[in-house]
Amino acid sequence: MLLKTLKENDRLNETLFLGGLSLLCLAVSLFRFVYTDTKVFLFLNWNLFLAFVPWALSSVVILRPHLRQSKWMLTLLLCVWLLFFPNAPYILTDLFHLRLNSSMPVWFDLVLILLYAWTGLMFGFLSLWDIENVLRKGVKPWAVTAISVVLLFAGSFGIYIGRYLRWNSWDILTSPFQLLYDIGDRFVNPFAHPRTWGMTLLMGVFLNVLYFSFRLVRRRND
Repeated sequence: MLLKTLKENDRLNETLFLGGLSLLCLAVSLFRFVYTDTKVFLFLNWNLFLAFVPWALSSVVILRPHLRQSKWMLTLLLCVWLLFFPNAPYILTDLFHLRLNSSMPVWFDLVLILLYAWTGLMFGFLSLWDIENVLRKGVKPWAVTAISVVLLFAGSFGIYIGRYLRWNSWDILTSPFQLLYDIGDRFVNPFAHPRTWGMTLLMGVFLNVLYFSFRLVRRRND
């Protein structure tokens, strides 16, 4: 049933490709674990799972059109999607863990992290593409593009609060007031947090460059 649904929505190849990339990431990390007997980068598998969540959510919206008929259900799914979306590009910042003095050559660890980061970006960008397709049903094309730009900057802000403030997506349920305080303080007192807005701005620009390059390549044969 699932296979038939994927074929009908032209998502079988996409699903197989992303699944293959994820398995490749897992295989390389397990090779490193067995070869070095260290668990240094096994956490990347959890980060990749979190990057998978927004793609899974957007896929549900695309594969189950009846969900879009309920504005409440669609709004809920989009809110949860936005909550997890920063996890997709977040893996880029795992490059911070790259060290010259390691149990493996630095080039191996560089390729390992970049492999995870690229797979995470694919999950994120393809899910954002899905969200655009949903929005196009009732929103003008220029507005869809503007929304994507804003979402990518929002994702950049999410990367900051995840990397530096150490908040996770599910903390909105476990520690909502403290999380909202930390976020609100950066909007109320922006000049007191230059690093927050510096990283958000530059990372947001970078993500926009990557995403719209991705869109250009994907639409080349349209």
